[in-house]
Amino acid sequence: MDRNFNEPLVSIIIPTYNRPEYLKQAIASAVKQTYQNIEIIVSDNCSTENPLPIIESFADSRIRFWRHSENMGMIANQMYGFKMARGKYVASLHDDDLWNEEFLAKLVPPLEENPELIIAFCDQYIIDAQGKINCFGTEENTRNFKRHKLVQGVYKSFNKIGLIHKSIPTAAACVFRNNLVDWNNIPPEVGGMWDLYLTYLCCTSGYAAYYIPERLACYRAHEQTDTMLSGSRDAQAKIRKAKSELFCYQIFMEDAKLQEFKAYFHKKWLEAHTTLGIGLIRNKQPDAARLYLWQALSQQKFNMRTLAALTLSFMT
Repeated sequence: MDRNFNEPLVSIIIPTYNRPEYLKQAIASAVKQTYQNIEIIVSDNCSTENPLPIIESFADSRIRFWRHSENMGMIANQMYGFKMARGKYVASLHDDDLWNEEFLAKLVPPLEENPELIIAFCDQYIIDAQGKINCFGTEENTRNFKRHKLVQGVYKSFNKIGLIHKSIPTAAACVFRNNLVDWNNIPPEVGGMWDLYLTYLCCTSGYAAYYIPERLACYRAHEQTDTMLSGSRDAQAKIRKAKSELFCYQIFMEDAKLQEFKAYFHKKWLEAHTTLGIGLIRNKQPDAARLYLWQALSQQKFNMRTLAALTLSFMT
């Protein structure tokens, strides 16, 4: 295999937990990158079945594998991989997602050509559990995150793109300049919102972003994702997500660099109170739910969702 080691090293971080078949596909999409000077860091969060045989099946010396002796939690496992990265650039690839073989070949050059860039990102496909592209979901995803309005090129200020429109798929379709990100500066309280918090760090860094309007990554929507859960697991997902949002939006509101968006962050902060309240009600904790729901009602105009949740808390 011809590898151009004159190219800068790129670290690909793949955190994994109990998804052996998906993991194998994710690693394959990393190994097949036309950009060859890479290291693939697979961090296993103490899966039920050791994925070492999957790693060994590739017989690729670029793969570095760690298996934790106990479950560290999702964000700790993710950050462990980032902190182990030796590359000039780093990218996250979830164990259930995929990359086009040209992903790195197209995203790394803009970063190399412009030292003022901290991040390069692209659009993505939405695929189902079997890997089939969801055409409607893909178009909807692009439009929901307003990537259809972005043109290729440099964005010197990207606070609105990153934190309001959330156009940057930080966890699955980005490459970062490693030395500009302090991985120790991502607190555990951000939880599943680590990608939004990482976007925040990039937005407020003083560096620029670069967008390529091509779908070079695939985000897999399936039954194991938080948005697809139901019942008690859905309640736990809501609670986790809402607590993460409360933490993040509180920080965003207080950042002097983001004061023009303070009203938006405050609105999202209040919405997180309601979401947390609903999660706690579903988790059979109505008394705890009311504390958050009352706070949400006291700081906003009439909101039917919050009022309905509060009413339900007295009926549970």
